[in-house]
Amino acid sequence: MKTIIVTGASKGIGFQTCLQLLNSGNRVIAIARSKDKLTRLQENSKSNDLETLSADITTQKGLKEITKLISSNGDIDGLINNAGMVLNKRFMETTDQEWSTVFDVNLFAPVRIIKNLKPYLKRGSHIVNIGSMGGFQGSDKFPGLAAYSTAKGALAILSESLNAEFSKDAIAVNCLCLGAVQTQMLEKAFPGYEAPVQPSEMGKFIADFTLTGHQFMNGKVLPISLNNPE
Repeated sequence: MKTIIVTGASKGIGFQTCLQLLNSGNRVIAIARSKDKLTRLQENSKSNDLETLSADITTQKGLKEITKLISSNGDIDGLINNAGMVLNKRFMETTDQEWSTVFDVNLFAPVRIIKNLKPYLKRGSHIVNIGSMGGFQGSDKFPGLAAYSTAKGALAILSESLNAEFSKDAIAVNCLCLGAVQTQMLEKAFPGYEAPVQPSEMGKFIADFTLTGHQFMNGKVLPISLNNPE
């Protein structure tokens, strides 16, 4: 049994990833802001190996709560930085505050979480950063996603950089650049758009990759997409 932390665990891809990890016999620490939705995850999983924490990963208070919980749970085998936010707004209309918020959630929160939890990551553990095809160099870009795509691109570079620093500790770091998945976040940003992949399908892929992918690759930024940029 492995212990895996998942942020953004209350809905969509994070929710389904938690279920897949639990169904395959692992222990999951699920983190999200919504306590009610985390309760729904507990009800759906019916697992004694699920621990939940309602916390805002962009605040110092939330970060302290996460670190305290992990420090009392012993070493961990994996961290999935899945929490994110998308802003669909043209570049010339996006405010400085909106740029800051998008980067806070998609880049700086994972930076802080990794820094705080690194002492608890075992040798042989795996950090999986959930990026986007919008942040994958050379992919087609959607108009309106400049802030989001730039933040996810930075997350991809962070993953490569951490591999260079963490390899000596036998901690693998990879970034999965996801194409379109039919989540509430996508529906809110692009009403009426139908993605080719369901959250349950992507959740299974991410769970399997977190458990075994680092046996074959490390420091990689991987496009996970049926089309470009979807």
